[in-house]
Amino acid sequence: MGSISQLQPRLVWEQFDAITQVPRPSKKEQRIIEFLIDFAIQHNLEWQRDKIGNVVIRKPATKGYEERPIVILQSHMDMVCEKNSDVVFDFDTQAIRTRIEDGWVRAEGTTLGADCGIGMAAAMAMLIDEQVEHGALEALFTVDEETGLTGAFELGDGMLTGKYLINLDSEDEGEIFIGCAGGVDTLATFRYRREEAPKGYKFYRFDVSDLLGGHSGDDIDKGRANSNKIAARLMIEVQNDYEGRLSYFDGGNLRNAIPREAYMIFGVPTCERENFECRCQEFIEEIKSEFQLTEPEMRLVLSDMPSVDDVMDLESQRKLVGALVGLPNGVLAMSQAVKGLVETSTNLASVKFEKNDKIVVTTSQRSSLESAKLYAKLMVESVFVLAGADVKHSDGYPGWAPDPTSRLLQVSVDSYRKLFATEPKVRAVHAGLECGLFLEKYPDLEMVSFGPTIRGVHSPDERLEIATVDKFWRLLCDVVKSI
Repeated sequence: MGSISQLQPRLVWEQFDAITQVPRPSKKEQRIIEFLIDFAIQHNLEWQRDKIGNVVIRKPATKGYEERPIVILQSHMDMVCEKNSDVVFDFDTQAIRTRIEDGWVRAEGTTLGADCGIGMAAAMAMLIDEQVEHGALEALFTVDEETGLTGAFELGDGMLTGKYLINLDSEDEGEIFIGCAGGVDTLATFRYRREEAPKGYKFYRFDVSDLLGGHSGDDIDKGRANSNKIAARLMIEVQNDYEGRLSYFDGGNLRNAIPREAYMIFGVPTCERENFECRCQEFIEEIKSEFQLTEPEMRLVLSDMPSVDDVMDLESQRKLVGALVGLPNGVLAMSQAVKGLVETSTNLASVKFEKNDKIVVTTSQRSSLESAKLYAKLMVESVFVLAGADVKHSDGYPGWAPDPTSRLLQVSVDSYRKLFATEPKVRAVHAGLECGLFLEKYPDLEMVSFGPTIRGVHSPDERLEIATVDKFWRLLCDVVKSI
């Protein structure tokens, strides 16, 4: 156990500390599945696993609470695996290295996995805490929430029997969520030919780094820079004004993260070297000025490259660069129904040169309106089609429509008011949650979502505010008792 296991409430932090020791990348959850099953066996709890890997652990009601309704505690077991480029770390084999700093728990150069590890920890603590009074509990741990919602999509029959579901995947203490956006991914594949690098060209590498990044739902309205967009902005000038040729482009990693880093390798005619370097320095200053309030640590670096063997064919280069510049990115619309809520957005998540001379560009669209989600998807698709790319979409996932009349919501609000003598905010979130998919399978469910405060989600800046974990735990205990 690490130092975080000594924090309060100790039972919750002990579970979280144990979870950080288990590698759990999306689609590679076998170790954490075994960890959960071992936990259930060790504590003589009933458990069930479905074909896709979701795990349910059940605990009987406290004596005297046998007639209370069953409550489902839901979290996902996978984590986003992002690290700083200068950090050597293997998410498949290594434990997360945690530290305490200024009232927060962080990781050393990587994502922390508090999304949704702290939700898992609270559910596990509830399963073994003999002091909490409650009706029967079902703790559902789903797989692959971060990269495809696969666990929620393929939830096995008979896994859930309760009527009330508390999703433990929220990141703002003091807020109770009753709705979320739906989403879909749009992927484009570009084909190109390699050509011998032109003679008489000077080649460079341009790096974009140290951006804040973050969750492409929760943080999309915060004005943060997109590393792929910045690199593409420079490249279109290089191409149009200096007859530049692109050799390589790599940016971003995860579909649901605002990309923090990108780099590209390109050349300009040697006779244009002085003019280009002067313009590039101007470009760097312009971009830093644009984002001075939201990206204070941004680094934009132009460096010399040795000779380059080959470049993209010019026609394919123009199509790719034009698409990257033309793609919409960020907030597309704000909600007219809920003040301050992003309704529709899109994220240019990653650009990857792959084998066999193909380039895959991944984007993600979200909306709380199904019709607006479809339109955003078609908008992005149209740009790709005009650029000659092959386009495909993920299956997508539905939003979760708010139910302000829910009994579970009322109990949660009453509990918060009683415990903390203040009114919680009740709102919807632009991020995607699994709740919409659960509602399709179990249409009678009542659901809320709440959690402690987590910041920097889906980036190495991810951090969990220690003081809010106690409030999260106290609220959870009171709600399961009161319902």
